[in-house]
Amino acid sequence: MAMGACSTQAYGEAWYWDTRYSNESSSFDWYQKYPSLAPLIHLYIPHRHHPVLVVGCGNSAFSQDMVDDGYEDVVNIDISSVVIDAMRNKYSTRPQLKYMTMDVRDMSAFQTGSFDAIVDKGTLDSLLCGNNSRQNAVKMLEEVWRVLKDKGVYILITYGAPIYRLNLLKDSCLWTIKLHVIEKLVLEESAEHPKWKLTDPVPLDGDGSSMETALGKNPDVHYVYICTKDESLKAGPKHEVIVE
Repeated sequence: MAMGACSTQAYGEAWYWDTRYSNESSSFDWYQKYPSLAPLIHLYIPHRHHPVLVVGCGNSAFSQDMVDDGYEDVVNIDISSVVIDAMRNKYSTRPQLKYMTMDVRDMSAFQTGSFDAIVDKGTLDSLLCGNNSRQNAVKMLEEVWRVLKDKGVYILITYGAPIYRLNLLKDSCLWTIKLHVIEKLVLEESAEHPKWKLTDPVPLDGDGSSMETALGKNPDVHYVYICTKDESLKAGPKHEVIVE
């Protein structure tokens, strides 16, 4: 996908994903696999007994890897009943993994403040490539914010640079935001060091220009936004975001 734009697809429609997963049996991970992101997951989800939600889980092995790493309560949702049925059957002996058919734009089955963390690898991006993209993305973010506990974290892994994501995030909900980056292609141990250490936040100002100063123009990275729900910001402007 291009950095700031993508062709319009039916990514918000269940039939698209049902058809796709009916023809795909092997596991597929969008963007990054768990081992490469594990240091960030450990940093921002330190309590492994707290409930975690993975949105748009697909047939990824990410959640299974989280459980193998000690996380005890990982709930997975996807709009496709085909893939949810397949994953539920596949991991029927793993009580730490739960699978539910659900549209991320309407998570009314979950009470407000249900989760300490939410992980998103490509779901927001998919909605932004679909019809009514902005409207659907805002619906998703508002629901993500609602089902998070106060001070809970939304970990957004995306190809979208700050110029394409910060305004969307701050126009939807009240977040405190940190930015991390990870090389798109994980470097071999013998290769050169990555441009930026994964666990170190990248300098981030209101429009994202400081990130370009630190990493250069159009770096070949995935962006990881750590969005912390902060209800104390309600006392300020209606739509406020603090970047760190």
